[in-house]
Amino acid sequence: MNAIINYFNEALAELHQVRWPTRKQAVRLSAIVLGFCLISAIFFGFFDYLMSWFINFLLSFTA
Repeated sequence: MNAIINYFNEALAELHQVRWPTRKQAVRLSAIVLGFCLISAIFFGFFDYLMSWFINFLLSFTA
């Protein structure tokens, strides 16, 4: 039982040493992540559309 209490005390001590971001940093970094996700989604959606069009174009010759 003492080992479990010791573990949680050490974990809590480590959490006090963490340098948490400020609100401004968190908002800025979240905006960067969301922007990157949006750009990636647009890119992969456009690539998927092109590949779909190309496959349908190739299959039109077999029918």
